[in-house]
Amino acid sequence: MAETTPSFLARNEFVIRRLHSLSGLIPVGAYMVVHLLTNATVLDSPGAFQRSVYSIHSLGKLLPLVEWVFIFIPLLFHAIIGVAIIRGSVPNTRHYPYGANWRYTMQRITGVIALLFILQHVFQMHGWFHNSWWAQNLTEPFGGAQFRPYNAASTAGKALQGWAMATWYVIGILACVFHLANGIWTMGITWGVWVSQRAQNRALAVCTVFGIALAAVGLGALGGMRDYGQGEGYEEAQEIEDRMYRQRVESGEITPAPHKRTSP
Repeated sequence: MAETTPSFLARNEFVIRRLHSLSGLIPVGAYMVVHLLTNATVLDSPGAFQRSVYSIHSLGKLLPLVEWVFIFIPLLFHAIIGVAIIRGSVPNTRHYPYGANWRYTMQRITGVIALLFILQHVFQMHGWFHNSWWAQNLTEPFGGAQFRPYNAASTAGKALQGWAMATWYVIGILACVFHLANGIWTMGITWGVWVSQRAQNRALAVCTVFGIALAAVGLGALGGMRDYGQGEGYEEAQEIEDRMYRQRVESGEITPAPHKRTSP
């Protein structure tokens, strides 16, 4: 009988699994924490969130390069390897219903949900495509690229209206947070940071508190954003954003954006 050649993943499983866990923490996980904290500045005011967005977009033409190198490429690697791992895993919660096994299964379920959510979120919100053939023909006609960096809170809030969209974002945020928090715990085991049962229990408690806190930040940001997407909140946010935009254009800090839209 001919011997079966092991797959690339099988031959390099040790290294790939460690790179997979590392990419989930740095930079993907770290970026998610920063992203949620940045979004949560909207709870202070739409002006505070707008200042955060201006700070990010001050990178100018370097921003897409930074996003691809430090966010999207590591995210794609983590997602592709994650799917390969999921395809080779067998949940055992029915026969061994222990907490660790349930978290093992939930880690994979939330990974799939998080991937779908991130793809939808990037399509819905990301602003690279403004004023391009892609935006005009393939993105915006289908509800994509709705976020405008110069009207940050109002356009994001408007895109999040409707209970179906809000529910999906709640599910997506919770899935991402669980996947990160539980992933940190499993990463500690993979890398031999906490080996004993006592150390693992302590780490689990810390990761649980971290996950609850991050979920509160994410859901709070979602609620705050939605408040500025309709009615008086929308008008207030637009007024503040437009004033800040005019001030920056007049001071020469930014150049007028041809794709800027301020009407609903």
